[in-house]
Amino acid sequence: MDAEHKFQVRKLEILDKSKGFIELLQQLTICDSVSDKEFEERFQEINSFGDDHLICVIEDDHSGKIIATGSVFIEKKFLRNCGKVGHIEDVVVDSAARGMQLGKKIIEFLTDHAHSMGCYKVILDCSLENKAFYEKCGYRQKEVQMVKYFV
Repeated sequence: MDAEHKFQVRKLEILDKSKGFIELLQQLTICDSVSDKEFEERFQEINSFGDDHLICVIEDDHSGKIIATGSVFIEKKFLRNCGKVGHIEDVVVDSAARGMQLGKKIIEFLTDHAHSMGCYKVILDCSLENKAFYEKCGYRQKEVQMVKYFV
């Protein structure tokens, strides 16, 4: 991947499954294989939320593969004058494409989207290893994440 590359962030498209989207998510966490039918159903469901749930990707024009992704969904609240909060999730850059500022591009795209949707803040959870990266993107640590898994 050369420096001449102009990596564009765009919304996830239905054909991105065949471009390695699920395999990319598998680099982040447990992600079983997803059938074409399951992918299409979930894609349509997420699409039905319009701008309230956005998944973005970066495609490598040379290989035709999806090499970075992330998502943001907009939570509507009663707090802060019925404010909105953006939640960034599932940010991953292909291991072969790291160090090219693609993660930063994804975060900026998702952050800008949340801001344009009128969110008063945008939040995300990350590992300690990724804390410095998100700080470079303008985020700061606040409080502690808690989780309870059902499976």
